[in-house]
Amino acid sequence: MSVLDDPGLFGRQWAATYDQPGNPDPAPAVEFLAGLAAGGPVLELAIGSGRVALPLAARGIAVEGIEASPEMVALLRAKPGGDVIPVVVGDMAEVGVPGPYPLVYLVFNTLFNLTGPGRQEHCLRNVVRVLTPGGAFVIETFVPDPADFDRDEQQVQVRAVTEDAVTIRLHQYDRAEQTFVRQTITFSNDGVQLQPFGMRYRWPEQIDELAAQAGLRLDARYAGWQREPFGPDSPSHISVYRKPTAGVGVGLVCSG
Repeated sequence: MSVLDDPGLFGRQWAATYDQPGNPDPAPAVEFLAGLAAGGPVLELAIGSGRVALPLAARGIAVEGIEASPEMVALLRAKPGGDVIPVVVGDMAEVGVPGPYPLVYLVFNTLFNLTGPGRQEHCLRNVVRVLTPGGAFVIETFVPDPADFDRDEQQVQVRAVTEDAVTIRLHQYDRAEQTFVRQTITFSNDGVQLQPFGMRYRWPEQIDELAAQAGLRLDARYAGWQREPFGPDSPSHISVYRKPTAGVGVGLVCSG
């Protein structure tokens, strides 16, 4: 098994700096998700340190989570209110909870962290299993831009230089497989440290196909959490999928 298929890899490598300044403001996402919670409980896949879950729970919505990294869960538990949110430590693709939930969400491009063949499809099927009829599955991802691939492959990114160490970052893309591997490499007097990271990226219409195969229909798509219109130049998207109620078929109809 590739090291990139280890669900806990990201948290082990990045938990120490995950909550550093500069991360996206969760408030717009919380406002958006609260409007779909339908009284809860709601489920966050890859709940991480609770950047979205905690302010959502503070609005009186029962939030549960799945997280593969004990290190990330420890960050959550150390925050006010983090000790009362139920969290299953496990692979988010397995969705190892019984449900049902009127809302499941997966934000910050994390769907793409499922790099192994069939892993994203497996995750979507399991989301359908725990959704209530008519329930919503919300994802947030970037829209791939081939120009970014060229820029990343043609440069070595210098991340940090000190008297004791230097950190650089490199990318390698497999365009046929729609994957990339990124290595963050630190050279110091103690040796060389590698921090690998990978993604299997998809264009929005490809995610729509996976969702339809799993039994979800596209309900709305936006360019941002404030429901900005999505267009051909949008760099990211917020997509809302629904589990059909009895007697309603699956289709790729967008009402947003």
